[in-house]
Amino acid sequence: MEQVLAAPVRVMVVDDHPLMRDGIAAMIACHSDLSLVAEAEDGRQAIALYRQHAPDVVLMDLQMPVMSGTEAIGAILQADPAARIIALTTYSGDAQVMRALRQGAVSYLLKNTARTELLECVLNVHAGGRPMSADVARQLGVFRHPGDALTVREIEVLRLVANGNSNRRAALLLGVTEDTVKAHMKNILSKLAANDRTHAVTIALSRGILGV
Repeated sequence: MEQVLAAPVRVMVVDDHPLMRDGIAAMIACHSDLSLVAEAEDGRQAIALYRQHAPDVVLMDLQMPVMSGTEAIGAILQADPAARIIALTTYSGDAQVMRALRQGAVSYLLKNTARTELLECVLNVHAGGRPMSADVARQLGVFRHPGDALTVREIEVLRLVANGNSNRRAALLLGVTEDTVKAHMKNILSKLAANDRTHAVTIALSRGILGV
């Protein structure tokens, strides 16, 4: 009896940087168990190409123009709940991770992930797994402590501060007193374990709290 060879896993890569897409395409081309069937440069194009090619696994960048990867993940899974999507990004912030996973991504990899880990992750996801990179798992373990999440208003205050507004200006824009803004900033510094306003903004950006 002749042995029936398994068909290669059909992959779609979504990233707004051509060099990144080319790099992943080169990795896939060297692996006989994988086949690149489509490339997209933004979330909207990804949705259209997913409908056309129905890939087995999608590698989805999160921060892109026109439509973000996070939005595209939600749209694709709404149309096809069985879609297997891996969030792929340079951004290691825990807020970005949680957004992608809440939308339905089954795994999350950093773009600087080693070639072997990326390819193994694709095969694992296709087989029904939910692998997570060690870097991201460590980020989640460090940052997801009870009580450290900022409230919606605290994020609004911090975003205004990040844009260069003083406490007084932030208070005017939010329609609250300056003392209220100061109280929010005190809570923000405590929750983020930040030394000052600038440090708080830096931490929030690195963790994706002020991200898309």
